Amino acid sequence: MKFSEIKSCYIGPEVSPEQFIPEHFFLFLAKGKMDYFDGSKHYTLHPGEYCIVRKNNLARYNKQKENNYFEKVIILFDETFLRSFEEKHSVIFNEFESKNAVFKLDKNFFIDNFIQSLQPYFEISGRINDSFSDLKREELLLILLKQNPELSGIFFDFNAPGKINLQEFMQKNYKFNVSIDRFAYLTGRSLSSFKKDFKEIFNDTPSHWLVKRRLEEAHFLMKEKLKKPNDIYIDLGFEDLSHFSFAFKKQFGFSPSEVR
Repeated sequence: MKFSEIKSCYIGPEVSPEQFIPEHFFLFLAKGKMDYFDGSKHYTLHPGEYCIVRKNNLARYNKQKENNYFEKVIILFDETFLRSFEEKHSVIFNEFESKNAVFKLDKNFFIDNFIQSLQPYFEISGRINDSFSDLKREELLLILLKQNPELSGIFFDFNAPGKINLQEFMQKNYKFNVSIDRFAYLTGRSLSSFKKDFKEIFNDTPSHWLVKRRLEEAHFLMKEKLKKPNDIYIDLGFEDLSHFSFAFKKQFGFSPSEVR
C-alpha cells in the first residue's frame, strides 16, 4: 500500500479549529502540501512527511491540494491520554530545548509502517473505530519515544506557560486571530494582570493596539511591498475583507485601494 492510498483521518478527542493549539498532535501528510507559520518561522510539509505540533503555541496553516486532493492523518495526544500513558509506562522525562511550535520528524521505517497499519481501521467518516483509537495512539507514542526519547520533554510537560516578556511576545504574535484570554494565558498571566501589564508597556488596551498594529503592517505591505488587500487581510488576523477595509479607512482616512 502506498501513502497516496491513505485517506484523511482523525484520531483522538475533537478540538476547536483555531490558531491556538490546545493539545499536542501528530500530523502525517498523504496528499497535497501544507505550510505552517508560528509567528517567526515557516514550515512546509510534503506528501509522506510528518511532524509534531506542540500545544500552548500559536500557529496558522495553509493547505494546497494535489490533483484536487488534500489528505492527512492527525493523531491527537491530549493531556488525559498522556497522563494515563505516563503512569502505565513509567516514562523517563528528558528536557527538550527547542521552543518551536512545529517539530518535523525524520523519515522512519516504524512510523511509515504505523501509518500503513491504520488503513483497515478507517470508517466512512474518516475516523478510526473508537475500539482501536487509544490502542493506535499508544502504539504511535511508543514508536515516537523509542526513536526520539527527547520528545518526552514535549509530551509530558504538563505545566502551564510561565510568565514571559509580554512586549516581545505580542510583537511576534500580533497577527494571530485569537482572544485576549489566549494571549494572557500564553504569556503566563491572568487576564487582569495581562491588561495591567499591557497598559504599562504599550499605553493602550490590547484590543485597540492589536487592530492598530495589524493595520500599520497592512499599510507597509501594500505601500512598500505592493501587496493587495485580498492577499494579506487573513494573514494579519482579520476575519473578512470588508472588516479589514472598514478598519483601515477608519485608521488612515482612506481605503486600502487608495494606498499609493
